[in-house]
Amino acid sequence: MSELDWYLQLNLKARQLRLLVTIDTYRNLSQVAEVTHVTVPAVSKSLAELERGLGFALFSRTTQGLVPTPYGDCLIRHARSILAILHLARDELKALSSGTEGKVHIGMLPASASVLLPQALSLLKQRSPGTNVVVNEGTTASLLPELWQGQLDLVVGRLPAPDTLGSFEEKELLEEPVTLVTGRQHPLARRKTLAWSDLHPYPWILPPPGSILRDPLERALEAHDVPLTNNYIETLSIHVVRAHLQVSDCIAVMADTSANESTQPLHTLPLSLPRLLRPAGVLWNRNRGLTPSAQLMVACLEEAARLLELKGQGRTHPIRRQG
Repeated sequence: MSELDWYLQLNLKARQLRLLVTIDTYRNLSQVAEVTHVTVPAVSKSLAELERGLGFALFSRTTQGLVPTPYGDCLIRHARSILAILHLARDELKALSSGTEGKVHIGMLPASASVLLPQALSLLKQRSPGTNVVVNEGTTASLLPELWQGQLDLVVGRLPAPDTLGSFEEKELLEEPVTLVTGRQHPLARRKTLAWSDLHPYPWILPPPGSILRDPLERALEAHDVPLTNNYIETLSIHVVRAHLQVSDCIAVMADTSANESTQPLHTLPLSLPRLLRPAGVLWNRNRGLTPSAQLMVACLEEAARLLELKGQGRTHPIRRQG
């Protein structure tokens, strides 16, 4: 066994990993000492011991503060992942000791899971009231790293392109056509037939650049000679989209399930878009697998997709697989 193997397997401690992540967060020993409630010399000594044990310099001292070396970047990345796993283990142990049945950490892509996930959560609580859930909204770019690091058990929403999945496992759940929508008071809402050129005078609510819908939407509109003017709002918030459509002449793009939500109805324009996105579904890290609570959540998501079809909400249908 090499000295590096010996140190990593037998001598590296969780408190050293926490120190490493804290130094990376603040990049300043005085701030690290303040938040960890120890002295600056004690922080410096602990870092030096870690570097000596590993045989690598983990940070470079610069005028801008401490900057991770390539060795530091590597260990920090894995330290965050290890600490996330320890936190999940702590949560499961606490749940067992308190008589609850576990906790599921879910990342939600808001524009495509605003109907599916609430339905699944209702089913989960009916089946297992002691299983608790933490839901965080975000973008694909922010949620997938958290899923990889173990901070999330599942990510629910519109599935990203297959070439971005890497070590993630996916399950397709629901085909949701993407439609063009307006408020019920919009001038175009009173017309039974439309041409694409009829859209030209109106402002837009768009998904932000870099979101999975923006590029395919722009290409689809360009194919119909519909320019995106300089008069637009960019947001992924389904709540902002729905509210602003009620008080403006904007046009937005929305999954059909969300557009047909009954409490704040919208008007779907009679113009057909091609299939712009993959189905809604759920992702998890195949290298970690699923806890029993996360497995139950996936089952509830599958059932929710079937219920959405039975209730006739929009033109959605669940994905059916063999086996």
